[in-house]
Amino acid sequence: MLKKDLEIKSPRNAYGETLVELGAKNTDIVVLDADLSCSTQTCKFQKAYPERFFNSGIAEQDMMCTAAGLATEGKIPFVSTFAMFATARCLDQIRNSICYPKLNVKIVATHGGITVGEDGASHQALEDISYMRSIPNMTVIVPADYNEVKQVIKYVSEIQGPVYVRLARTNLKTIFDENKYVFNPNKAVKVREGNDVTIITNGETLGEVLDCAQLLQNDGISAEVLHTPVIKPFTAAGDVIESVKKTGVAVTVENHSVIGGLGSAVCETLSENLPTRVLRIGTPDCFGQSGEQRELMDFYGLTGEKLYQTISKYLGKK
Repeated sequence: MLKKDLEIKSPRNAYGETLVELGAKNTDIVVLDADLSCSTQTCKFQKAYPERFFNSGIAEQDMMCTAAGLATEGKIPFVSTFAMFATARCLDQIRNSICYPKLNVKIVATHGGITVGEDGASHQALEDISYMRSIPNMTVIVPADYNEVKQVIKYVSEIQGPVYVRLARTNLKTIFDENKYVFNPNKAVKVREGNDVTIITNGETLGEVLDCAQLLQNDGISAEVLHTPVIKPFTAAGDVIESVKKTGVAVTVENHSVIGGLGSAVCETLSENLPTRVLRIGTPDCFGQSGEQRELMDFYGLTGEKLYQTISKYLGKK
């Protein structure tokens, strides 16, 4: 399932390439963007199928309503822009025009999390998963690498109803083997077996957590790593409970606020089924700031080394 050589590839490229592939098979697929097609990589679809691509300009709310209208006519709209603009700016339209009537609109947002970098707080979506998982009828998915993105986009094109897929700006380690990995929306992915602590993560922090787990292993701490790409519905709940029963310790890691995202989903699950203390690692209750991607990951404690230090201290090993 895992690749031996972790090459660096762009999840945004995976999205654009998969749209082109799907567009060749299904003429009902249309793509809308808000003047950021080179950044979101929907420009690939625009080049291949210009008659099915719509640039809405910097009018994101109109774009969501247009997508809703297209969905009522049997089209499958994929709507893209930066995660901040796709969610916070369009919350009313997503809630009332897409999710309330349960329309078949796929919102695939790029530039999620703190790693938007130098664009700073106004562009860094740290609350988007919290927004989206709180709306009825919405499915929320946060894939971890190039190969998983391809499978997720194909999956969401086939299911009915609103979906929010969050992609990173960052080029990421390709963790999953394209010939062996199969995306399963109903389970967590046990990426690493362990007995001392369960670390639950998704998206771009999976690679950092794997680095952290190796550092912990060097200290004799056996970390079990669960990748939970589907945040809503939280279909990984059973796998999380089973793992935490074994290890007795739960840690969540996400490139998102500790409020309302993966950490909250895990806490809700465990409080109702297996009351357990949970260490939530993510951005605190604050806005982001401008800086280089790796510097920001380090500042907010999301690099493998910083995760190792934090979790070791939590376990009483430092």
